[in-house]
Amino acid sequence: MPKHLEKELAELKVSMLNMVAEVKQNLQKACQAFAHLDADLAQAVIEADLQINELEVSIDEQVLKLLALEAPVAKDLRFILGCLRSTVDLERIGDECANIAESTVVLSCKPSLPFYRKMVDLGEQAYNMLDLAVTAFFQPDADLAIEVCKMDQKVDDLNREIIREIINYMTEKTPAIERSVQAISICRRFERIADLSTNIAESAVFIDKGINIKHYCQFDNR
Repeated sequence: MPKHLEKELAELKVSMLNMVAEVKQNLQKACQAFAHLDADLAQAVIEADLQINELEVSIDEQVLKLLALEAPVAKDLRFILGCLRSTVDLERIGDECANIAESTVVLSCKPSLPFYRKMVDLGEQAYNMLDLAVTAFFQPDADLAIEVCKMDQKVDDLNREIIREIINYMTEKTPAIERSVQAISICRRFERIADLSTNIAESAVFIDKGINIKHYCQFDNR
């Protein structure tokens, strides 16, 4: 590998690691803010989303420069394309964290509801999926990535369980309708973060094996 290509790939990896760290930290804070109905921490999550957006733009520029000037091939090319895919997913996870934080601000001045504990569990499962997905991406490790995909079903099942509970609660406790609607929104955003984590896992498989399982990650048994 030419030295300048090796250097630029190393710089791209560092940029990706920085973006991953920011997104993971913001998701962790969003989970904590909701768990404690902490409006100040939620506001910090919202403000941090700008940094994630800026990192996405910077990485896009690095990727385009590498593709235009270096003509990478094989696994190097797959890594670069994987970065291009995954920055989109990471930025969207950042957006979902901000949306969770916005709902948390609304809920912070109101009493908690009985299903919040399960919602915190949902957020923790989504975080675990993201954590494993990015580990699989950087190693890269297709087998670990497939494990991430399999975890998505558990998140989907818990999400449906909580939403059924919320809807039943709403029919009995009409004063809690506003809080319940915000809770449903948070659940759906945690579930979406899990889906976006499977996208990153799909990119890990692509980098490691050169196999495109986009949209089929959950059903791949290789």
